[in-house]
Amino acid sequence: MTPLEFAGLTVFILVLLIGFFSILMGLPGTLVILFDVLVYALVTGFDRIGIKILLVLVVISAIAESLEFLLGITWARRYGASKRGVTASIIGGVIGALLLTPVFLGLGALIGSFLGALLGAFVVEILNQKDLKPAARAGFGAMMGRLTGLFAKGLCGLAMVIISLMAIYS
Repeated sequence: MTPLEFAGLTVFILVLLIGFFSILMGLPGTLVILFDVLVYALVTGFDRIGIKILLVLVVISAIAESLEFLLGITWARRYGASKRGVTASIIGGVIGALLLTPVFLGLGALIGSFLGALLGAFVVEILNQKDLKPAARAGFGAMMGRLTGLFAKGLCGLAMVIISLMAIYS
């Protein structure tokens, strides 16, 4: 592998991870993953990633965005991200990755960081809700709806990352 190919693969994987972790911030991370894989496929001439894999990723991305939207309008009201929530999410992600990496290696790092970040943000939001007056608190169902939407979208994003990397490295 030439240094240029190695650099391109590194940028591809970094953008893939940025897309995956942007899901936690409520951004359309599945679309970032999809466009990253599309650019990689175009640059490599559809050598490792073909049209079938791209179509599967399009379907998964559509399902993920639809699920988050439907759960968002059904259960959850949209919240802004607090600075404490973002910090707790980052710390939880690092702790989760450190805990699951020895057990599941690379996949453990992805799953652990996602679940740790989700748990960190959840704990901070619960603690923030405790300080508010009852009239200003979000309902538990609304908060669980938001977390369920993030979790479903995160699982779809994880599936997209795994499918992409398996296609490249198999």
